Parts: sequence; structure tokens; C-alpha cells
Amino acid sequence: MKKKLVCALLSAAMVSSILTGCGGSTDEGASTETTETTETTETTDEATDDAEAGDEATDDAEGEDTASAEGGKVYYLNFKPEIGSDWEELAAKYTAETGVEVKVVTAASGTYEQTLKSEVAKTDAPTLFQINGPVGYQSWKDYCMDLSGTQLNEWLLDKSMAITDGDGVYGIPYVVEGYGIIYNDKIMRDYFALADKAVDISSAAEIKNFDTLKAVVEDMQAKKDQLGIEGVFASTSFKAGEDWRWQTHLANLPIYYEFKDNSVSDAAEIALTYGDNYKNIFDLYINNSCTDKKQLGTKSVEDSMAEFALGKAAMVQNGNWGWGQVSGTEGNVVAAEDVKFLPIYTGVAGEEAQGLCTGTENFFSINSQASEADQQATIDFVEWVFSSEEGKAFATEKLGIVPFSTFEDDEKPTDPLGLEVLRYMEDSTLTSVSWNFTAFPSQTFKDELGYALLDYCNENADWNNVVSTFVDGWKTEKEMSAE
Repeated sequence: MKKKLVCALLSAAMVSSILTGCGGSTDEGASTETTETTETTETTDEATDDAEAGDEATDDAEGEDTASAEGGKVYYLNFKPEIGSDWEELAAKYTAETGVEVKVVTAASGTYEQTLKSEVAKTDAPTLFQINGPVGYQSWKDYCMDLSGTQLNEWLLDKSMAITDGDGVYGIPYVVEGYGIIYNDKIMRDYFALADKAVDISSAAEIKNFDTLKAVVEDMQAKKDQLGIEGVFASTSFKAGEDWRWQTHLANLPIYYEFKDNSVSDAAEIALTYGDNYKNIFDLYINNSCTDKKQLGTKSVEDSMAEFALGKAAMVQNGNWGWGQVSGTEGNVVAAEDVKFLPIYTGVAGEEAQGLCTGTENFFSINSQASEADQQATIDFVEWVFSSEEGKAFATEKLGIVPFSTFEDDEKPTDPLGLEVLRYMEDSTLTSVSWNFTAFPSQTFKDELGYALLDYCNENADWNNVVSTFVDGWKTEKEMSAE
């Protein structure tokens, strides 16, 4: 990752709240996947299908190649259930405007890969789907069309973010997001106003490294009653399926620094050189929390964000998508102007120059196995999303930082965490932490790491178990994926 992840992006980029699950992310951030699918938009009838089939048969018989979208249709397999209805509404607008059929199937949380495998085996397969970075591309490269000649690729402000193979472009990032430690500046100001505070700084903006963060957090925890909070950090969620912030997003930090030292973007084996730094921040979270560390297995991300929104905690690790959860919590007491970000400091030398963790695991791919008409119809639809008035409004309100040149300076975000991501990215003295968890070997690897972290919280195993699970699991899963 270069000094500024998307330096040229900033004048036109936008951020808005979006839930992750990486994510993705995924993730969303944490990736949100499912075994069940719900069709949210479909404008088709048998007569149209018959006509299209006849047209395609005629084209095949005449041996004609065409780039026209005439007769083409779109099927998008959406991986983020929290905005499935929004995609439905947008697709309906496009169909009303163009007459092109757009079907959206939305996947709930859990197994997007499994759903995609099932759907691509059908005659009516998705024409538009998502891959999760370079690892995802390796799994789906036989279905990924070369998009190097599309406007979508030309519009990218940072083409290095695309998934490439040789001269081809097979995954287009459609959103860039950032995550770090979200804090309530009202509570922080209350702390710094205390006459008996133990640290010699006067604002959260002066926290520039782990040592200072640790000193502030532990002093705040000792004074939690004075501050009217239940703990400094909201709960470190480990309910089943809710641990992506720790086994993916937080685990990104030690991998980022190890990859940086070795000048690589992936590796068959890792040493977890920065395992102690990973432990530093994880211990700070679980030992200065609203919830006893042995009870974290019952907590969800929603619980965690609600604790922050209700003023029970001063800090929580999450991304810009988290603003929707905070503002949408009934009884929310956190003012938008008080919602700020700190980088995730872990005690690495030189981390004073570290910014937020900024990147993406959200890449659009178009099905190379689809008909040319369907491929072109799909390209047209996606390009409309990021160039039309309706599409750009959707991107502003529902996605994250959108990395395309089609957005004007006045189309920037209005939500506080989106503005914070831009503020950090615009600071030329800071280096964004790239998202390297797209190189993590498998979901199995992440799940096993999450189990090991929970065992550590429950004192059923020591930190060495976390390290061995991380290192050995990485090697084993990389070997399996290479077979």
C-alpha cells in the first residue's frame, strides 16, 4: 500500500454508513453470506424469456458477435442483506427507466460462497457477483470477465486497487471503507477535564501511540463511575458469527506489519512477528470493557454498538459503516459531532504515523460464462449505478467511499464516521493501514482463530494457543487452497 491509499480519490470520494460484516467484509466490512436466498426484484415473464431465447438462438445461428445489451438481463447476487431492499428499489428504478430486467437475490449472513456456488450451477446464473479480493479471484477466476475495457475501470481513481491478472481486470472495487477505534468525544472531554486524571494530555487527539492509549484507557476504567460509564470499551463480541472484528479486522494489524517488513502482499507461511502487539490491543479491549471477559461469548456486534450508542462505553472498534447502528439505536445519546476515530495502536515502532485501516474486500465481477447480451446489460447497469443521479444518491447514502471519478466534490459524505475516514486519508503525514485480510487463507482459518481468541477470553487456553492457531492454521489452509 502506498503512502496514501487513495490519495487522488479524496476530492471525489464519499463515505456513508454501512453495516459490515466485512465484511467485510465481510466483512463488511465482514462478509455477509447465506445458505438461503431471497429474490427481491424480478421483472420478467415467460413470453419475454421465450423471445429472448429465440433472439439468442438466431444470433448463434448467424454467428454474430455483438456488444449490444439488447435482449440482455441482469442478475445480481448481493452479499449485504442490510441493503438488499435498497438494491431492490434501485433495480426497479433502472428497469422502469430502461426496460431492462434486473433481478436481485440477496444473501443473508453466513455463507455467500456456498450460495454463489449453488447459483452459478443454474441455467439462470448470476451475471453480477462479488469476489473477496485476490483469494476470492483464485476461486472464481473461471467466471470473471475481463473488465479492463469498461468505463467502470476507466472511472477508477486508483486502478491499483482493482483485481488484476496479467493485463486483465477481473474485480472492480466499488466501495472503500475505513475502520479503527470509534470514540465518544463527549466522554473523552469529561475525562480530560478531571482534576485527578493520571495522564498529562488534554484531548483524545493527542493519543498517538499504544502507550498513551493504554494509560488513558486504564485510568478511565478506574474512574468509570465518575464518568458515568460501565466500561471504556464496548463488548468484544464473540457470539457465534459475531467475531469478525477480532479474527479478521484486528488480526489484519499484525499481518499488515509483517507483510510490510517482507515487502509482500501474501505468503504461504507467516511468523506472526507482531503477535505480541496483537495481544497488547486485544488485552486492552477485554480487560477494560462493559462486560466481563468470560461473558463475551454471549455478545453480538449489535450489543456492542448499542452499548456505545447508549453511553455505556466510550470506545468501540468498528468501521465507518457503524454509524448507522449508532444513530439507529433507540435511545441513542451520542451526538454526531462527538463521534470520532482513533487508529488501532498496538505498540509498533513508528505508529505515530499510522492512520486508519482503509481498503476494501468488495469487488464486482461479471460472469464470463453469461451471454454477451447479459454481460453488456450488466455492465450498463453497474455503470449507471455510479454515474446516474439516482445511482449516485444510492452510493452516497448506502455504500462507503466510492472510488470513481464520476462523483463531484460536493457529493461528499455527511455522516460523521465517513467524514473521519476522509480526514485521516487526507492527512499526508499519516499512512493508511491496508486491508490484508483479503489474503487470509479461508473462512475456516478465521473461524478457528476466533475460537482460540474466545478460549483465551474464557481462560481455557493461554495466548500461545492463539499464536499456534494463527500460524499453523494459516499454513495448513494455504496449502489446502493451493491444491
